[in-house]
Amino acid sequence: MKKIFLITAILICPGLIYSQNTYQDIINKTKKTITDNKPLTNTEVIKGLKEALSVGTNNSAKKVSAIDGYFKNPLIKILLPPEAVKMEKTLRGMGMGQQVDKCILTLNRAAEEAAKQAAPIFLNAITQLTITDGMNILKGANNAATQYLKSKTINDLKAKFKPVVRNALQKVQITKYWNPLMTKYNKIPMVQKINPNLEDYVTNKALEGLFKTIEGEELKIRKDPLARISDILRKVFGSLDKK
Repeated sequence: MKKIFLITAILICPGLIYSQNTYQDIINKTKKTITDNKPLTNTEVIKGLKEALSVGTNNSAKKVSAIDGYFKNPLIKILLPPEAVKMEKTLRGMGMGQQVDKCILTLNRAAEEAAKQAAPIFLNAITQLTITDGMNILKGANNAATQYLKSKTINDLKAKFKPVVRNALQKVQITKYWNPLMTKYNKIPMVQKINPNLEDYVTNKALEGLFKTIEGEELKIRKDPLARISDILRKVFGSLDKK
């Protein structure tokens, strides 16, 4: 009877069994890598971490540079500068909410445009990863790789990112929305005049959001075996699962 049931199941649900087998193959491969008692070599550590950084930065840059990559992600959405919060409240109270919303959308579109240039900038820091860096990252906190990357690239990123942001702001015509809002607000009697530097502000917020996204990618690789898409990632980060 059991044999008949099994044969019937195979005939009726071959796709289901294939899917289960494929999933089980992934699990078995992950377990095999994790339980491998061979110690990691320095070469394997460096190779695995470079791949993890490459995967994390490429995935993150792709996510945030897509349309609404910043705008519809509440964790990294760029709002008006803190100096302009009072202005925003005042203008919305005057019935200019639509103009304020367009300005906020423009800031995020600028960040999304600038982020298209981010991935190649990380390449130099990744290729220069040393054995000491690698061991510190492997044994470090869940965001150790992200912090390494940030420490090695933040100054160069700001220098290279700002012109891209400037061009992006011009491309989406930020002055069309920002200057009228600022002018309208500054004409209100008794208010403190404002003129925040939007290039610096958007650059810093765009980079902040990018690194926050990279940090999320790193955490997935560290914690989720199925996020380790290659043998070297499974071996290097699988070694952490045993601790």
